[in-house]
Amino acid sequence: MTDTAVYAAGGVVWRLVEGKLLILLIHRTQYRDVTLPKGKVDPGETLPETAVREIEEETGIRVRLGVPVGVSRYVMPKGRQKVVHYWAAEATDDAIRASTFVPNKEIAALEWVTPKKALGYLSYPVDVEIVESFLTFARDGAIDTFPIIALRHAKAVGRDQWHGADAARPLTERGARQATAIVGPLRAYGVRRIVSSDAVRCVQTVTPLAKALDRTIRTTPDVSQDAWEEGRSDVRSVVGRRVRSGKPAVVCSHGPVLPDILNELALATGTLRGSYLGSASSLEVAGFSVVHLSRTNPGSGIAAIETVLPQV
Repeated sequence: MTDTAVYAAGGVVWRLVEGKLLILLIHRTQYRDVTLPKGKVDPGETLPETAVREIEEETGIRVRLGVPVGVSRYVMPKGRQKVVHYWAAEATDDAIRASTFVPNKEIAALEWVTPKKALGYLSYPVDVEIVESFLTFARDGAIDTFPIIALRHAKAVGRDQWHGADAARPLTERGARQATAIVGPLRAYGVRRIVSSDAVRCVQTVTPLAKALDRTIRTTPDVSQDAWEEGRSDVRSVVGRRVRSGKPAVVCSHGPVLPDILNELALATGTLRGSYLGSASSLEVAGFSVVHLSRTNPGSGIAAIETVLPQV
């Protein structure tokens, strides 16, 4: 990132009507153009949070993010570069019914169109490129997805400063702030299941998320560092259950265990392993990698992986 660039995020919002794919376009009032929903990052926001917030603000539709479908870059009138990150984002029937959109001073109208019409209606070539990228994922059956998120616990008290059992080490004050800060970005992906190592530092990392979602944390020693160091971890069983469930989930674990979690996700989905798995598992504390899997055929392989860095 550069200091002068303006960052924004949005989505290609889609739905199926009688088996036909439709894409949501917005007609902007002031600019009299047709574009995709997007907007600038607010201070302290991650890009995924921005995408979900802006889509809801402009369309009234609350979405969860699917696969990332591209980044557009262009120069604004005053010479600054604008960088916009996009995700696929399904609009469920319930979310559409709950929309409170009315025409306003920013958005004159919303329009659901076929992909072919979208490519012809859009006012800007950069938007056309994003939709074309989205359609590549659609042709591969990779837009109807669910995420499994590998999360490294937040900053904990160091071993040299702790005299009790390692598994009992708590978060530091910074770690507690990180645990609160990751709630928004994790919710952007629609997390509904929370699985955690039974170590205190992991449980404390996902406690704010569990409270925000009113969900129970499912603790297990199978992804704990103690079990991993003693050769009695069972990452495969934990990952297998999450893949079979087809539900958006986060698994909070430890730095040394994360490579096993990513490798097992690749094996469980028939995905060729490579250096990208190492990159996705080399996380800072409170960082996480989102592994997107096909909802209808998770065995077809990992559709996409993206990593979200801690903001605190």
